[in-house]
Amino acid sequence: MWVPDWDGVIPTPAIIKPRPRWTGKQMISMILPPNLNMERIESKEKDAWLPFKDDGALILGGELMFGLLSKKYVGSASGGVVHITCNEFGPDVALTFFNGAQRVVNYWLLHNSFSIGIGDTVPDMETVGKIQAAVDTQKDVVAQISKKAYDNELEPAPGMTVRQTFESKVMAALNKARDTAGNDTQDSLKDLNDAVQMARSGSKGTTINIAQMTALVGQQAVEGKCIPFGFKYRTLPHFAKDDYWAPS
Repeated sequence: MWVPDWDGVIPTPAIIKPRPRWTGKQMISMILPPNLNMERIESKEKDAWLPFKDDGALILGGELMFGLLSKKYVGSASGGVVHITCNEFGPDVALTFFNGAQRVVNYWLLHNSFSIGIGDTVPDMETVGKIQAAVDTQKDVVAQISKKAYDNELEPAPGMTVRQTFESKVMAALNKARDTAGNDTQDSLKDLNDAVQMARSGSKGTTINIAQMTALVGQQAVEGKCIPFGFKYRTLPHFAKDDYWAPS
């Protein structure tokens, strides 16, 4: 009903028992041009034709075999579904695909809805422990670097002053905390997480944004340097003067 030019023949369900069930790939295949072929192998696994995370995309004879039709494959990128359809079958077929995709997706959203909330950014307790451990570890590293600087024991790196060396080492340590916490967060998020689905489809946001919302934003840099003292001898009024430790 919602597929343009549908011939009335319902495809064989992918799941027969206990009840017939059709997959999303079967739904999408009904709006693809019948003779469309596209191959995008992106998985680094040993068996790239059976990707565990459904990476890449394979369309054979208008049937989506594996992969997700994300923005990377349906957007304006060269070699995508729209590009191939327009070149191989003409603008009318491409227009039919656009109409079909819009109507099917709208109908799916009407029945299933889609939204993200604070629950999509709340990690489990194990991940919280890993995040806190990563932050505490790098805070200790920054404390050691700061102590060396205060005691005049910090050796300047080649071509850099002591202050530049200090900033470089501190930023490297805090960036490592952000990256480690972000990786732990990404590994813990489930595929059914709405924020993850939105990032993977390419509609909005990235996995880095999700990690920042879930774990920590991390060290902020201005022109590649630590935040300068905008107030008198400090970055913000609630810090002590000449405070170079991790929180400031």
